[in-house]
Amino acid sequence: MLTEKLYNAHHNNTVPDILVIGDLMLDHYLFGSASRLSPEAPVPIVHTNKESKIIGGAANVASNLIDLGAKVYLGGVVGNDTFAEDVKDLLITKGIDSQLIIKDESRVTTVKTRVIVGNHHIVRIDREDVHSISSELEASFFTYLVPFIQKADIVILSDYNKGLLTHSLSLKIINYCNSIGKKTLVDPKGLDYSKYEGAYLIKPNRKELTEAAKAERINTNEDLVKAAHVILNATKATYLIVTLSEAGIAIITKDDCKILPVAATEVYDVTGAGDTVIATLAYCLALGFDIQEAATVANHAASIVIKHIGSATTNIEEIIASLKTN
Repeated sequence: MLTEKLYNAHHNNTVPDILVIGDLMLDHYLFGSASRLSPEAPVPIVHTNKESKIIGGAANVASNLIDLGAKVYLGGVVGNDTFAEDVKDLLITKGIDSQLIIKDESRVTTVKTRVIVGNHHIVRIDREDVHSISSELEASFFTYLVPFIQKADIVILSDYNKGLLTHSLSLKIINYCNSIGKKTLVDPKGLDYSKYEGAYLIKPNRKELTEAAKAERINTNEDLVKAAHVILNATKATYLIVTLSEAGIAIITKDDCKILPVAATEVYDVTGAGDTVIATLAYCLALGFDIQEAATVANHAASIVIKHIGSATTNIEEIIASLKTN
């Protein structure tokens, strides 16, 4: 029984080592009130009374893994600025190993500042550089990664298309993982999935799959399988896990398509749900679960976090409770 298997793995203190490599972000929230419009333009004047900073992007994947009970190493780049220090301080607080985070003098740390008034999201301000890291930085970064890949049970590439996971670096990591028998799981971004060739598993959502496969639409299971096969053929991936929002999660191989119905009863905010899914898949696969077991647990994990506003995480106790009641 899946519930018992998950319970035993957790309570036997089985702690997988998982390496997350990807684009780091800082989610910056300004909360306040607004009672009048500016005389300068028809926009509200917001008086802030609360500020919050949360690690996002690949760091949110790592955060999910920590809360599930994994030991996590996180690799990425930040700028040489005060926001980089905020990211590192938050990682230390969370217990995430950040020795693989390096500074790139040519970029700023990616920050997404959201202004919230009451229950209304007024504006989002993005601060970022999305150019590719230099070939010199790529070479040194890969060298740093090698010993951590060797000791990891599984490797996640969390790609937000911000410049770290270049075509050459992604392939270099995946090829090296394959050469030493490590599984690579990819949360993809962009249209060029050739950079993920050889990955064990790729996890797009419906929209990302539609665009990457150059499909006109994905409305039916036939559409889904057809688009998935375009990606499977191009990447030679073993599995494509497609998140389908209210329709659940699809597990697709060259020979099969299985759809797990959605476990959610309430949906407040899907922000970060994809991070939860890839983290939970990695955690379960590292424990030796089969792909359907891992996807089922991930489906329930996602159903929990989307009941919360903003990027949220869950834990094994909450997931077990969800499995028992659904």
